Amino acid sequence: MGTFNRTNFIMEVTIIIINYNTFQLTYNCIQSVIKNTIGIDYEIILVDNASTECNPDEFKEQYPQITLIKSPINLGFAKGNNLGIKEAKGKYILLLNSDTELINNAIKIGYEKLNTEPTIGVLTCKLIHPNGQPQSVCQRFPTITLELIELLRLHKLISLQKQGELLLGSFFSYEYSIYPDWVWGTFFMFRKADLQKLTNQQLCEDFFMYGEDMEWCYQFKMAHLRTYYCADAQIVHHLGKSGFGDNFKKDIIIQNEIKTLKKYKGLFYTFVIRLLKSLKFLIQSLKNKSCYRIAKLYLN
Repeated sequence: MGTFNRTNFIMEVTIIIINYNTFQLTYNCIQSVIKNTIGIDYEIILVDNASTECNPDEFKEQYPQITLIKSPINLGFAKGNNLGIKEAKGKYILLLNSDTELINNAIKIGYEKLNTEPTIGVLTCKLIHPNGQPQSVCQRFPTITLELIELLRLHKLISLQKQGELLLGSFFSYEYSIYPDWVWGTFFMFRKADLQKLTNQQLCEDFFMYGEDMEWCYQFKMAHLRTYYCADAQIVHHLGKSGFGDNFKKDIIIQNEIKTLKKYKGLFYTFVIRLLKSLKFLIQSLKNKSCYRIAKLYLN
């Protein structure tokens, strides 16, 4: 681990990992950080959200250098991370999911980019499945224009590369860096000082889990800070291993997305977005029946 016991130096990065009944995943995540992170001073803060799977003190037995915070209740993702941030010594904060494993020196790569680009508020990295396929970490904020483009299939009139840069999500190749509107909270790096520019000087805690990453990126945008996807930094993400079932997750994400849109765009704009998304998924349901359920969620 980084040499953070020295005196008269500034801790560069605090890595915050939330654990909730995922001992082996979290263990592997910490091990990958130690193995791949070199040339930078860092600390690891592990927040245990009242796990019942095992005694969280086992983490300290395996990794005595980490800081372990044991919450008596399950605070959820946002509050758990804010709890860790309060104890962070680093100039930069990295929120790192417990179901990830670093495959290169991703933390230093991200740190160096943030350190040289003051307009970047949030940085993420390339997330890949265990089979090597990229995950759709880069997203656009929902807008009426983009929804109409996709609904009317107007993006088919431009090149695949331009489609990817315009719409992001599954349209983007993830082979090069780009500025998306928002990114997943899986690998979420930012300056600790920038929290002072946000509402309540902390990450929003409106949601217990899922969808908070979009809300957070809205917060940074309102503070005139951009979001950046760094393709050179790479990690494996065991998608869904640290959460609940797909349908439950989709339900919560859509509900929280709607709440975020109402907060930042207002009721009428949100209504139009919901209508357009419902139409889009209804059309897609002709080929994929599961899309019908999503269409209903946006209408409800």
